[in-house]
Amino acid sequence: MRVAAIQQQNSADLARNLDRSMEKIREAAAAGAELVMLQELHRSLYFCQTEDTSVFDLAEPVPGPSTDVLGALARELNIVIVASLFEKRATGLYHNTAVVLERDGNLAGLYRKMHIPDDPGFYEKFYFTPGDATFNTGQSGFTPIRTSVGKLGLLVCWDQWYPEAARLMALAGADLLLYPTAIGWDQGDDPEEQARQLDAWITVQRAHAVANGLPVVVANRTGFEPAPDGDGGIQFWGNSFICGPQGEYLARAGDDQEQTLMADLDPDRSESVRRIWPYLRDRRIDAYEDLTKRFRD
Repeated sequence: MRVAAIQQQNSADLARNLDRSMEKIREAAAAGAELVMLQELHRSLYFCQTEDTSVFDLAEPVPGPSTDVLGALARELNIVIVASLFEKRATGLYHNTAVVLERDGNLAGLYRKMHIPDDPGFYEKFYFTPGDATFNTGQSGFTPIRTSVGKLGLLVCWDQWYPEAARLMALAGADLLLYPTAIGWDQGDDPEEQARQLDAWITVQRAHAVANGLPVVVANRTGFEPAPDGDGGIQFWGNSFICGPQGEYLARAGDDQEQTLMADLDPDRSESVRRIWPYLRDRRIDAYEDLTKRFRD
């Protein structure tokens, strides 16, 4: 299966951003991609740099306008599209939500970001409610989405730092892990600190591939986005990548330009790796109950 991750630079023009994303999706499909993933909150600038109640006007229902447009594109191109939206679930209830559009244009499923950061420049707790740990159906929030190209272990940005999230998706039968992302540098950090942050971000996600024997697909944005209040901004560091089940790079983008990554994933590769390194077999599930505690005294 050929997959694509789109690394894009956004503007304040929502229509232009969507047109650009759709153009890149078409290019990826023409190159043989069966699954195409966009970056986190791809419709707009990354608005979480400040807290502003007017920004809630950007939110939309799911299903809604974006899923309609991208669903029609998925149907036209006969591909699966993963998109990331600011969801209005109800009045006063909003989520950072990733959606999957199937080849027929229908909504195959959604994932609501579970781990919500609240750091300088990333004030997401102001905007987003965490995803449900358990849906009303009894289904876990960490449940892969079944599609014609496999079971997608879809997670979002801050989730990528948590091995528990990746493991739960793997235990539920995910065929690959996907991370739509918006992360970058604080301009006040020195080059050495910026390098450490980028290296940590790449390492932890490659480690999820290794620890679970699964491919990982990451789509980050690129470019500088000034803070809405005029105080600084974020230099998004790009470096989107696709790696195999041993963490091996299959494709990797640079830090300062738009790019569409492409890679061919072979499900037999995960099978082979897991036979050699059977981590799931050797897990001591009888000894892990303290993982459900906030902290061990």
